[in-house]
Amino acid sequence: MSEPEFSARGVRIARWPRSLTRAGEVRIEDGRLALLTSYGSEIDSAPVTAVRAGRPWFAKPDEAVATVNGTRYRLTLDKGGATGGDGRGASEESGRFLAALKRAAGRR
Repeated sequence: MSEPEFSARGVRIARWPRSLTRAGEVRIEDGRLALLTSYGSEIDSAPVTAVRAGRPWFAKPDEAVATVNGTRYRLTLDKGGATGGDGRGASEESGRFLAALKRAAGRR
C-alpha cells in the first residue's frame, strides 16, 4: 500500500447540523478522499476529481467545507490533532488539505 498524500487525525467532521465525530481522520490516498471515524470506519469517500472543497468566507481559519457525493461536510482541522507535530498552525493545516486535494485531482 502506498503512502497517503495527505492525512490528518483528530479532525472534527460535521454534517449540518450535527457532529459525526470529534476525532476523525481525513485521508487522501490513491486518488480518493476518505472521511473516517476515530475507529477507522468510513463515513464517506469519493474520487478526488468528484470532491468540491474550499474555505468559505464565514469559516474559521481551521475549517474547510468539502462536498463528497452530494453531502456537505464541515472539517475542523485543529492544531492538536493534525499530523505533522512541527508547530504548524491550524489554518496552515486546512490550507495544506486544500492544496493536497487540488494536487491529487490534477488541478493547479
